[in-house]
Order: sequence, then structure tokens, then C-alpha cells
Amino acid sequence: MRSHTVRTRRSAEDFPRSEHLAWRIAEVATDPVTVPADTGEMIVNRLIDNAAVAVASVLRRPPTVARAQALAHPVSRNGSGSTLFGVGGKVSPEWAAWANGTAVRELDFHDTFLAADYSHPGDNIPAILAAAQHKDLGGNELIRGIATGYEVQVNLVKGICLHEHKIDHVAHLGPSAAAGIGTLLGLDTETVYQAVGQALHTTTATRQSRKGEISSWKAFAPAFAGKMGVEAVDRAMRGEGAPSPIWEGEDGVIAWLLSGPEHAYTVPLPGPGEPKRAILDTYTKEHSAEYQSQAPIDLARRMRESIPDLTAVEKIVLHTSHHTHVVIGTGSGDPQKFDPEASRETLDHSVMYIFAVALEDGAWHHERSYAPERARRPETIALWNRISTVEDPEWTRRYHSTDPGEKAFGCRAEITLTDGTVVVDEIAVADAHPLGARPFAREQYIEKFRVLAEGLVDEPEQERFLDLVQRTPDLAPGELDGLTVTLSDGALSRAAQIPGGLL
Repeated sequence: MRSHTVRTRRSAEDFPRSEHLAWRIAEVATDPVTVPADTGEMIVNRLIDNAAVAVASVLRRPPTVARAQALAHPVSRNGSGSTLFGVGGKVSPEWAAWANGTAVRELDFHDTFLAADYSHPGDNIPAILAAAQHKDLGGNELIRGIATGYEVQVNLVKGICLHEHKIDHVAHLGPSAAAGIGTLLGLDTETVYQAVGQALHTTTATRQSRKGEISSWKAFAPAFAGKMGVEAVDRAMRGEGAPSPIWEGEDGVIAWLLSGPEHAYTVPLPGPGEPKRAILDTYTKEHSAEYQSQAPIDLARRMRESIPDLTAVEKIVLHTSHHTHVVIGTGSGDPQKFDPEASRETLDHSVMYIFAVALEDGAWHHERSYAPERARRPETIALWNRISTVEDPEWTRRYHSTDPGEKAFGCRAEITLTDGTVVVDEIAVADAHPLGARPFAREQYIEKFRVLAEGLVDEPEQERFLDLVQRTPDLAPGELDGLTVTLSDGALSRAAQIPGGLL
């Protein structure tokens, strides 16, 4: 990997385009290096993972709204169109990216990478797949495009922290999706450079989407970034340019949205001929909850056996990292995180609620654990309000460690009982993490798909998809249309009812 110093440059400064971060990202996207076999295998796993969580959410309100909007936009003129999860037919690719991206993100149930910032790199897939389907490309091109999307997003997340300046993490997704589409289409460096700049400029927004009363825009935000990535590539291919230099400019992102003109970031990127392996640093979810809740859920399930009477719990303190404490813990200062009437999106970002329910149930379910009647149980509310988080410098250090064997997203739980007994246990990584008790492999991805598709997708359709997706690297042009899942007859009749809109 090569480390690139990224800082603000005055307009009058001699700063050649070849040194712009957007140009260096474009060079990564246009490098013809072969995708390693293990990278390709993991991409197939994440295609399965995305389909699983999209199917599980496709009847919910936000995906239903996004799908209705997409269906209002027929196939555009320069390709054959892109598929939508749940239904037959095709739409224009930017709208497929929008609808499918919303379905993938709705349950907060797909892959993650945490470093200087947050990310769900699987959010790249809907936009890149939509573009590949629209242009009738094959599996090899798709694998190459997705490998780039992951590579760019993961390394931006390693090098540039957005959340400390309250900028939403999808600001790294617009550029990565554009870069991945650039690789997919075999575009030149200049075109990808312009697309990356446009995608960043149109996808910077504040973190209020993940603060306080969290709404369905949490699911829409990454889908919007993917849609912007598709549109940025389209404009760049037509010869349109971008603000430049987008990160380093005197009035650019670093100077005014991030750490300011005096600050320098270091972004690692693979050099020429260096394989793209960043996807192997990412990890998926066993539970439908914010990633920093994955290990606490597993810890709560384990500790349940040690506490037969939960009414005897006086207090629970979760000692954890700064990120967990301030984003989903009591360090956020959000009273909504203790509100039994809060939205699912808000409860998903309350580790206090999540730990309480997992401790009571000894399990976690993507629907039942968030049901309004579940959140309103008096005994749950009582336990929930006895839970707090504190930052532990050691967990913060491990969160930021670059050593995969030491990097951790867990916590230490101290449960004090009314008789003075203190029950203590800790967990470093989720059970499904590559270093966890039950790491996810192909078998687990397939099982996750089958469980989430049950009752929604007929078994022959499940088998058709699973057979095809596992042959993705070898799929011929046009076969990528099969990388979708159609719901059973009548299933869509259970979709959320939505009013008509403008379009």
C-alpha cells in the first residue's frame, strides 16, 4: 500500500492533478490488476448477504417507497435496464441503485468496516450491479467493479474521519461507488477522476440522519449516494467535470467540512499492480443491529445464563470504546435512546435497549426484537433504564488498532445485583467476526439467506439464485440479470401501504 498525504492547497499553489486524491483513486480504479481468488470469493458472499437482507426488508415501508419511485422510471436509452429486488421487470439503473440500496440498508443487517470512520461497504454493490446489468456486462467485470468499490471505501474510512465533524459516512460511499462503476465500465482515468469528484460533492451531508430521532432516511442515505455515483459517472462520460481539487481545494471538503486548512490526512491506497484485498478486512452481521451492538448482543446472550432473575439487576455498566459510547451509548446524550415509542431506526442505535432485550430473550430477531409491543414491556423498560455506557481507553485503543488480531468492537459488562453481587464478562468481537467464536463462511451466508427468504421467496427461486450467484465470476454478458430475487406470488400484497407521490 502507498500512503498519500491529503491536505488543503491554496488556489494559487502549484498542485498537479496527478497528486489529487481523486486522481489517485481514479488510478486505482483504472489499474487492470487481476482480482485475487479470495477477494472474488468474498464478493460472492456479500452478493448473497445483500440479497438476504434486501429480501427480508423489501415489504417494509422505505423499500416500498423507493421501489415505487424506481418503477416510475423506465429503462433509459443507453442500455437494457436493471432489476429490482422483489419484482420482475427493469428500470433505469440509477433508480435501481436507489431502490435496491434502500432495501439492502433498511434493516442495518449487512457488512461493516470500522476504523477512523464508519462504513457499510456492501452499499457499493447495488449501484455497481445496476450499472453492470444495464450495460449487459459479465461476472468478471462485476467482480472487478465491486473489488474497487470496497477498496476505495475501506481505505477512505481508514484515512479520513468524517463523524468527528458530524459529516455522514456516506460521503465516502459516493466516490467509492463512482470508482467501482468506472472499473466496471473500463473508463479512462480522467473520466473516473471527474466522476469521483462529482460524487463526493453531491453526497456530503450532516450526521443528523443518525442522531436523536432517527428516521427512515438512514436507509435512504446510502442509496442516494449510490444513485449519485451512477449519475456522476453518466455526466463524466458525457464530458462534464467536477469541482477540483474536491478534497484539497481552498474551499474544499477538508478546509470547510473536516479538520481545516492546517490538517493533513493520510490515506492508504494500493499501488500499481497491487491486488485489491480490502473486502477481506470487512465483516458481516449475524444480528440486525448497528455493528457495534453485534458483540454486546452475543455477550448478553452468554451472560443470560448467569442471571436467573433479571428483576434482581440493580444496574448494568458497559465499558466500551469512545465510538460505541457516543454513537449508540449514553455518551450520545440522546434521550430518544430510552424512549419505548422510538422508531426502529432509533432503537437500532441504542445499545442500552439492545443489551436489555438480548439479555431478557437470550436471542435477537430482526423483526420481533424491535416490535413496538416488545419495546413497551414494563420489565424491559425498567431493565433498559438501568443500563449505561462509559468509555474505556483500552477499548478505544483496540477499536483503532491496525493489528487485525487486536482490533476489537466489544465491551466489558458489569452487572450489579441488588444483593451486591457483581457479574462481569467481556467480549472483544462478535461471534460471527472472522476472529469470533463462529466465523461466517459461505455456509453461514447461504443459511442467512435461506432464513430471511423463508415465507417470502419460493424454494425453487431461492435455489435458482443461490446456484447463479455462486457462479458470478463466470457469468456471461446478460446473465447478471439473474442476480436478483423475486418474491412469491402474493407476497408483495403484504407490502406497506404508501400514498401516491409527485412522480
